[in-house]
Amino acid sequence: MAGVNNLLWSIATVLLVFSGLYFAFKLKFFHLNFKEMYKYIFKNSKSSKGISPFESLTVALGACIGVGSLAGIALSIYKGGVGTIFWIWLSCLIVAPNSLVENALAVIYQKRKGDAYYGGPAHYIKDGLGYKKLAFVYAFLVAFSYLVGFLTIQSNSIAKAFTNFFNVPSILIGIVIAILSFIVIHKGIKGIAKFSSIFVPIMGAIYLIISLLIIFKNLNMLPNIFISIFKEAFNFKALGYGMFSVILIGIQRGIFSNEAGVGTGAIASGSSGAMSPIGQGLIQTLGVYITTFIICTSTALIILTSDYNPLMYSNVNGIEITQNALIYHMGSLGNLVLYFTIIAFSFSTIVSGYYYGEVNMRFLFNKMTEKHTFILKIVTCILLALGTIMSPTFLWYFVDILVAILAIINVFAIFKLKKDVIIEYISYKRKCRDDRKRLG
Repeated sequence: MAGVNNLLWSIATVLLVFSGLYFAFKLKFFHLNFKEMYKYIFKNSKSSKGISPFESLTVALGACIGVGSLAGIALSIYKGGVGTIFWIWLSCLIVAPNSLVENALAVIYQKRKGDAYYGGPAHYIKDGLGYKKLAFVYAFLVAFSYLVGFLTIQSNSIAKAFTNFFNVPSILIGIVIAILSFIVIHKGIKGIAKFSSIFVPIMGAIYLIISLLIIFKNLNMLPNIFISIFKEAFNFKALGYGMFSVILIGIQRGIFSNEAGVGTGAIASGSSGAMSPIGQGLIQTLGVYITTFIICTSTALIILTSDYNPLMYSNVNGIEITQNALIYHMGSLGNLVLYFTIIAFSFSTIVSGYYYGEVNMRFLFNKMTEKHTFILKIVTCILLALGTIMSPTFLWYFVDILVAILAIINVFAIFKLKKDVIIEYISYKRKCRDDRKRLG
């Protein structure tokens, strides 16, 4: 399984980097226009039927800022060393344009059904490219990877953290997770969006404050940490495969955390009543930066300012590394912080991730009724409970392979549809110029 994973990620990495650089130059580095991101984020929707641009951002952030930001970053350091952090940062800047493009396409090709909008890669692959079979493959992989893979990793990580310190059966923790998840997801996208728009900003702010307190307490260590990050990033003797392993692991974990280029974040944009495809793309690109440079970097610094020792761990999930780092910095209070953070991060991912799965199940089965949706929610909750007793090593490999396949399909699609986005970009810039002339 490791060999297949490395092969697929090697292909996905080349494609993601190529398309990211292509769109960066073609769109004149518009993915770095933070002024436009801020301007658009609080604009109203074109319709009360869709969720707002801000709500779509929080839904996407909820899906991204899961235990990948806690366990995934720790696992990256464990497998590839501190140099992987540099490649996580760099890969974010390189692949961010893919996020702008895929989210713009989600709005261009979104569909309205009843009281809601639906969109995402499956829709623009089918309607934009006319590749119906490929669209169904993508939709199936998203539904399968989220409902079976991503969400079970979240429940597995919660259980791992609790069972490390409390004598509580994992399956019992899984049942509690399942019940709490059902309470939110049964309300549909409006309920999920409302929950995310309140919960995700609060969750992120609390984690950031805790991280800053730890970082400021250890400011004297930061120069050496950053020197190590940059030095190890270019260590040609690192690991068995040399520097390429460090690069691959860093990009892999970075993409897993921010999902830029995978296309899944575009599912939230497809549900938005956004007035501008490019504006919506900018908003979700901001989410990529928040996930990588704020949340993931905070986790990395918490670990690297602790007494981290990679030889201490076996059958690693990653969350135990972050847990020990928090205990090192905060004593017994570190456990409470971790439990809160894991529950908050994982729960937000479960809620948003379930919606991604449901949207793609609706694409696969166009005649899904409310009864079918209810059954899907029950099955999802059962899988969440079972995920607590599965092997974390198997889950990580399983999900990594699926994410690589999704990225390969999505990059192929957005590159083929590049003219649609370039036309929208030219139109957006022209409208901005006209607005400035009119106002001044």
